[in-house]
Amino acid sequence: MALAHGSLRPARTAGLTLLGLLPVAFLVVFFAWPVVAIVGRGFSAGGVDTVLGDPQTWRLAGFTLGSAAASTVVALVAGLPVAFLLARVRLPGIGLARTIVLIPFVLPTVVVGLAFRALWPDGGVLPLVLANAFFNVAVVARTVSGLWAHLDPRAAEAARALGASPWRAFRTVTLPALAPAVASAAAVVFLFCATSFGVVLILGGGSYRTLETEIYLRTVDLLDLSGAAALSLLQFAAVVAALALGAMARRRRESAVRLRAAQVTARRPQGGQWYVVTAAMVVLGLLLTPIVALLVESVSTPDGWSFAGYRALAGTGANGALQVTGWVAVQNSLAAATDATLLAMAIGVIASVVLVVLRRSPGLLARGAGETMDAALMLPLGVSAVTVGFGYLVTLDALPGDLRTSPMLVPLAQALVIIPLVVRMILPVLRAIDERLRQAAATLGASPLRVWREVDLPLVARSLVAAAGFGFVVALGEFGATSFLARPDAPTLPVAVATLMGRPGELNNQMAYAACALLMLVTVAAVVLIDRFGSAGEF
Repeated sequence: MALAHGSLRPARTAGLTLLGLLPVAFLVVFFAWPVVAIVGRGFSAGGVDTVLGDPQTWRLAGFTLGSAAASTVVALVAGLPVAFLLARVRLPGIGLARTIVLIPFVLPTVVVGLAFRALWPDGGVLPLVLANAFFNVAVVARTVSGLWAHLDPRAAEAARALGASPWRAFRTVTLPALAPAVASAAAVVFLFCATSFGVVLILGGGSYRTLETEIYLRTVDLLDLSGAAALSLLQFAAVVAALALGAMARRRRESAVRLRAAQVTARRPQGGQWYVVTAAMVVLGLLLTPIVALLVESVSTPDGWSFAGYRALAGTGANGALQVTGWVAVQNSLAAATDATLLAMAIGVIASVVLVVLRRSPGLLARGAGETMDAALMLPLGVSAVTVGFGYLVTLDALPGDLRTSPMLVPLAQALVIIPLVVRMILPVLRAIDERLRQAAATLGASPLRVWREVDLPLVARSLVAAAGFGFVVALGEFGATSFLARPDAPTLPVAVATLMGRPGELNNQMAYAACALLMLVTVAAVVLIDRFGSAGEF
């Protein structure tokens, strides 16, 4: 019997190692290699020196950081009342509010860009800042409410009993306890805003550019690859700094406060709390405004209400704006998103299983490897999709068959964006499963595969469905990397929308709004499904 156990352990270790190598190899080939190549290219041919010595670079960096900081402040101001509503209020309709606040976060960037353009046709800095904030109210609300819902209210109640006003009790007791979560959310929001692409491209036009859009411009229009690589390097440094700040904030949050069950802390609002609830309702109403404006714009023509834009999707637009019809672009989007979701689910689930096993291992080396792998899987969230797409163009020709011309190139890039989200949604559930259930099944003679099928799979099934739905809508709306990689004769719907908006003609404009409305409706349906099946994941 001892020999049997001794022969099984090496076999299981070898199998686990092979499983772990799959996601690691994927990250190395399709993330680390392209990004490192971009960094290396930035140092070559004097690219970094030339770009960093150009005053225009620092004006771009200043505008990028300034607009991202402004959007972060707006998202925090709007998100905190909503966080209170979701965390502390027990009223009918809270579930609906939770769904509404999530919708903007998963909307495609081109949809949001066009929605704000419907409200501000001339574009400018203000709609750009508001649009980026619109995306990220959900990040603040969900991140802060996650801690606020479990925060022990007795400390604030003690302050009130000693004579403190509600505002003073919040400022001196509650806010310091929430500060790490607020700081963590702010770092993530700043990161997303600093790497925003589709919104800036549509609302900024030629007048307002960020590092992200400048990288795109230099690569696609000016063919200045060295300069684009140097800008990517500068942006990468800013991203790493933001990720480091976010990690510091998360560590503080995990060790600082006493927690209670959310069911205990949620109550019916009293006194001044109704003002906060009202403010949250106003924010939710404002979040719906651009969405309604987009729907209205999609059926508005100079001659009145019409579905001309939807009907025009059967063609290629005015003056052949597209090389394929709008419906072919829809099919391309659905096919690419399906492939990307399947790929991301396979890699993400394998990575989650390996991380759970490594975390429960008694060896320090195995646990350290698990922590390192967990952090590495999150890196694609912090690196610009434009940089990754750019990296694909300069590296993947070295692989057999030159993947740069493969139809799988777009799904590969989209999967890279989805994998961190899949892991963050599945891993907490796998970690929460009582290990004794697995041990009991194994003791009764079940193989590791049967233990997974009989014990883990039924418990994690809802999260798998939610992760697949979330990944699908993210892939459907992905624009940064796809705009680099999609061929003109095989555009996805977001790329087709951007193309239509860049061409003159009322029909092209109507087609773009109609296509965005379709994307948005699919996204909203997926969000409802996600909330029905479970959490939308950690931010």
